[in-house]
Amino acid sequence: MSDSRTPEEGSAGSDDGPQRPPRYEQVIRWAEYIKMQPPEVWGPQQNAVVNGQIESAQAVDVSVEEKQVIREFADEVLEAEGEDGETEAGPSEQ
Repeated sequence: MSDSRTPEEGSAGSDDGPQRPPRYEQVIRWAEYIKMQPPEVWGPQQNAVVNGQIESAQAVDVSVEEKQVIREFADEVLEAEGEDGETEAGPSEQ
């Protein structure tokens, strides 16, 4: 199953170019890093990333109607994926 929010590997918008490693490699590196560092070191770093993402999302000017369309689309995608047996939405995904 692919993450519908990210381009497919090898597509024009994918991150598999030589200048940027695939995302799974970045995830593996982060997991290894947090295993070796105490939470006092990586915690503030992770908070900075998450806070930056929240600030970016809040800066997007989207109307209530547009938010509803986006939510309905996301719900349809999650429902379709669940019907295919590929994934089931957990509490954090709804």
